[in-house]
Amino acid sequence: MMKKLNQQTVKWMLVLVVFGLTFTNCSNEETDKMTSEEQGTTELTKSSEIDEAEGFLGDLIIESYEYQEAEVSARLPQQRSIPDCVNITMVMDKGYRQVTMDFGNEGCMVRDHLLKGQIVFTYERNPEAQQVSISYELVDFYLDAKNILGNETIMKQRSNQNGNPQFTHTLDLTLIWPNGAQASRKGEKVREWIEGFGSGLWSDNVFEVTGKWNTTFANGNRYTYDVVIPLRREVICYYFVSGSVAVQRANFGGVFDYGDGNCNNQATFTFNNGTVVDITLN
Repeated sequence: MMKKLNQQTVKWMLVLVVFGLTFTNCSNEETDKMTSEEQGTTELTKSSEIDEAEGFLGDLIIESYEYQEAEVSARLPQQRSIPDCVNITMVMDKGYRQVTMDFGNEGCMVRDHLLKGQIVFTYERNPEAQQVSISYELVDFYLDAKNILGNETIMKQRSNQNGNPQFTHTLDLTLIWPNGAQASRKGEKVREWIEGFGSGLWSDNVFEVTGKWNTTFANGNRYTYDVVIPLRREVICYYFVSGSVAVQRANFGGVFDYGDGNCNNQATFTFNNGTVVDITLN
């Protein structure tokens, strides 16, 4: 009797062990899935900060370039919207131009953001050329305490197939947050200047952005981005106001959407399985 009881007890114990292992495995898989999604949305928010910073840099360089060119051309003079605390100097040698935007060691508030360091860009001036290559580098540059390293090439096309000026940005930047976290950005963005060109004002300008790029974090996570609906950038807004981007990482993917045209820090991410989460941009 004792032998049968022991065998029955052992049988039930084995059943409980198998059940427990199965439950634990399912729980671990669910936890891993949640961790991956949470980490992904956190890193998406961080990646959007690079978009915002890169867009802001592009605005400053394009505006400064257009301002310098308007002064020596027959175009309507452009009103400078960059504050006087930014010291802008130019070195000229025949067609060569080197422009330095110096924000100082203590920093300068530009459109509600504290900038430090320098942006130095160069180009060859040729009023007859259809394309102009603008190269820039960042020198001890900080945007709101975030250190930005790297350089870019911006190819300006004076008139694209729609008759609009267009800027193709070749990206190679690294952003380092105050806590030491960092991520790098490489790829290409195309900015089509769809509103405001030649008005003499900077505040009425609007760009549409397309392209492909990737963001790689220090932990090795690499995200690829492909614009699905052109991103609308109104220079009076720090964020994209509309448009969407397809995002993909190993075991993670979906569509990042910037909204319906309102200037705010709200976006959404729709996972491939249809789940939608709200994203607050920093």
